[in-house]
Amino acid sequence: MSEYWNAMVPEITVSSLDRSLAFYLCLGFSVRYRRENPPFAYLEIGQAQLMLEQIHESGWLTGSLEPPFGRGVNFQIEVESVRNIEAKARIANIALYEGCKESWYFVGEGREEGQLEVLLQDPDGFLLRFIEPLGSRENDA
Repeated sequence: MSEYWNAMVPEITVSSLDRSLAFYLCLGFSVRYRRENPPFAYLEIGQAQLMLEQIHESGWLTGSLEPPFGRGVNFQIEVESVRNIEAKARIANIALYEGCKESWYFVGEGREEGQLEVLLQDPDGFLLRFIEPLGSRENDA
């Protein structure tokens, strides 16, 4: 099987690559590749991919970074089991931003798409929304 590459992969700037890697690896991500100068890692979980780069002098910063990073954005990451992610987070003493819950979203034509969700923040404050699809249903409202 050939390697899968997403057409769009977010790259986030982190304060410590080692600290961020420890966080993401304990949740089940794996490292596709890593380099040291500048500190960088390309991660994946299922078909979701994310790049991490440690703050450095020649980075593409468009403004100052103040914790929590990533204000105004959350990353939706589809996984096989949200409850598995939640359990791994609890074992690693990672605080949940929002525990596992079922959510349904209007998608038009009287239909909703459902998903289980759990939200947590990475060490720099990026909000991660892990989801497990539940399918669709009719909604006459």
